[in-house]
Amino acid sequence: MLAKTKNRKYSNLAMPENLTATIFSMLFFVPAAWSQNCVLKGSILDATSNEAVSFAQVLVSGTSQGAVADESGHFVISGLKPGFVRIEVSSLGYKQSISPEIELSNARTAFVEIRLEKLPEEIEEVQVKGSAFRKTEESPLSLKTINLSEIESSPGANRDISKVVQSFAGVLSTPAYRNDVIIRGGGPSESRFYLDGVEVPNINHFATQGASGGPVGIINADLIREVNFYSGAFPANRGNALSGVLEFFQVDGNPDQFRFRGTVGASEISATIDGPVNNKTSFVLSARRSYLKLLFSALELPFLPTFNDTQFKLKSRIDKNNEISLIGLGAIDLSDLNLGIKNPDDQQKYILSYLPVNKQWSYTLGLVYKHYRDNSTSTVVFSRSHLNNSNEKYLENDYSSQNHKILDYSSNEIGNKFRVENTARAGNVKISGGANLDWVEYDNSTFQRRYAGTGIQDISYQASLSFARWGIFGQVSPLFADGKITASAGFRFDANSYSASMQNLFRQFSPRVSASYAFANRWSLNLNAGRYFQLPSLTTLGFQKNDVLVNKNNKLKYIQSGHLIGGIEYKPNAVMQFSLEGFSKKYNYYPFSVTDSISLANKGADFGVVGDEEVISASKGKAAGAEFQARVNSPSGLNFNLSVTFVRSKFQDKSGRYSPSSWDSKQIVSLTTTRNLKKGWKVGARWRFVGGLPYTPYDLEKSSLVRVWNLSGAPLINYQKLNSERFHAFHQLDVRVDKAWYWNKLTTKLYLDIQNLYNFKARQTDIVVREQDEAGNYLLTDNNTRYVLRTVKNTSGTVLPTIGLMVEF
Repeated sequence: MLAKTKNRKYSNLAMPENLTATIFSMLFFVPAAWSQNCVLKGSILDATSNEAVSFAQVLVSGTSQGAVADESGHFVISGLKPGFVRIEVSSLGYKQSISPEIELSNARTAFVEIRLEKLPEEIEEVQVKGSAFRKTEESPLSLKTINLSEIESSPGANRDISKVVQSFAGVLSTPAYRNDVIIRGGGPSESRFYLDGVEVPNINHFATQGASGGPVGIINADLIREVNFYSGAFPANRGNALSGVLEFFQVDGNPDQFRFRGTVGASEISATIDGPVNNKTSFVLSARRSYLKLLFSALELPFLPTFNDTQFKLKSRIDKNNEISLIGLGAIDLSDLNLGIKNPDDQQKYILSYLPVNKQWSYTLGLVYKHYRDNSTSTVVFSRSHLNNSNEKYLENDYSSQNHKILDYSSNEIGNKFRVENTARAGNVKISGGANLDWVEYDNSTFQRRYAGTGIQDISYQASLSFARWGIFGQVSPLFADGKITASAGFRFDANSYSASMQNLFRQFSPRVSASYAFANRWSLNLNAGRYFQLPSLTTLGFQKNDVLVNKNNKLKYIQSGHLIGGIEYKPNAVMQFSLEGFSKKYNYYPFSVTDSISLANKGADFGVVGDEEVISASKGKAAGAEFQARVNSPSGLNFNLSVTFVRSKFQDKSGRYSPSSWDSKQIVSLTTTRNLKKGWKVGARWRFVGGLPYTPYDLEKSSLVRVWNLSGAPLINYQKLNSERFHAFHQLDVRVDKAWYWNKLTTKLYLDIQNLYNFKARQTDIVVREQDEAGNYLLTDNNTRYVLRTVKNTSGTVLPTIGLMVEF
């Protein structure tokens, strides 16, 4: 519902005449600079030992330009055209490698570090082709690599990585303009995120506490070089996930010269700087601030959001065997109410009636140490994360008395984490293993009155808890039949000290197996089976009633999910990939709401807090489907990504019957393509189709009671009719045009992004408002015990044009 209001800011926004004139003058009257003066420097290293690979052959993909690395593994290629390129590297005794994308410009020298994996001696003579679409021994399927150019210029995403992910198979996108990561019919709280190996609990501004989503991503695309997205087949070192894992890899700072990049995006302005500290250390640092509060206030929107974030990486190569990195990510968010609107319309009244004032800040700091040996690499990670979240609401937004306060919520989630792992290669076998130990702290101060089926509950408590969490993991991945068959077997054991029901490691035993068979030239058959566990959210673990942690007394368990995945893959060449996968997921011990009598798997894709209620570990669920994906990432500048997903998702209701979950979309189609044109132009389009999602109607009879409505300022959801209704299908076309100027000392980029080009209107849950008389008094019936309610049809969607500008020198 908030999405519709957000959309209106664009429909009423006109570009100033002087800005329009400036843009047209840049596009048509500024001479384009497109000389081939770009320089690329790099080094070729052994992936395990970090030793230099001497005399490797280096080639720019799609060209005849290249070089031979020197004895120290260094190379230089000059006279290159600006834009995105990949590097192909081959050397005797190593697998051929194709690098992630690198952006070249005349204004600076680009650097790349490429790591080669050794070929086992038994298959050293077999030619192993590199590919832009990599897979690992542990995850031969359900792993997608997202490239830099896809992040930079994906239509409709505005360089927000969480929105880019929604173009991939199995990922649900909705018309609500949020970044919820909903994968293969699972809930929005089932994914984990890593930044250069450091776990980041929260990657969105104004995050839904207890889930994963929010309206805007925190991670700045200026610092990202590549993303690994797992929708299954998780490696053993990535725990506590049921549906997805996203690994974000950052660029290193420029080792030779300082660089600045300034960006004005759809909702924020940002600055990024990187460069050397000394001959062994480099840094990259960014800061962003939104300007939405000024814009929303001018357009008289009912809420006024402001977000700020910063991100940095400091990396030092101590010597050839040791390196250390300091990683940081932080955000400060404030969403206030615009109470100065005169004569608000129905939608403004509705949002002002229920939306609280939200303040939120979070940070993650991580230290990553790597030690390289001849045949193994050890990694040690220390990190600390902290989320502070508060919500406050007064009835009718009347701040004159504390008696009018209907919500006062404040909490902190703190995680101190240590992880150590080692990866070794012995002949044709890869062996990895490690352990993690975390110290978790949580506190919560809550005052709220809620309607609980038959009456009103007073929720008022102050909770505080801390506990240890630990795990061990390992994986063995051998090759057979001259490398045509790859197998992998892994395990995890997880436990914690929260309660006796969770302390036994063997109750959370997570085995997983994968296999890949290259049965024909460029064809492979891939399989995976695994069982995964996830700890319920801290909002659930810390919920308190009558001074007791009720969910601890209810013997809460880890959530369990079993996966079975099979697929076939065809790679006709290094830049094309076609895959077909089928999957089945079965859930056990999902938290089940005692008050609402529904699985918490149905919650989490709205603003606020999820999981702060009494639950029992009783819900079961299942999801199954099939996915097709076709991708092209051509050196000529063509990106093509078609994904088609068929999925059914069901969870048990209070009677034990399986009914559609809130994510049972049935069909998801996404087609994204971008194309480089001459003289720095690029065009792209994305079309999405999502089958109608189920929803639960309101209980208007109970909602009309004055004592019930005044608890939250919004109608009650009728969970007795859980997901009994279904919206119509949603579809949308986004287009984007980019123009780049590569001058000798300056790079300038301009883009125009238009979301929902043909103005599709997606039906949303109705708005409900209270009727008023001419004097502004609310109409009452039944001896003044009920409001007179009126429903208003609600749609989301309008044409959303945005302009972005990037300057780099």
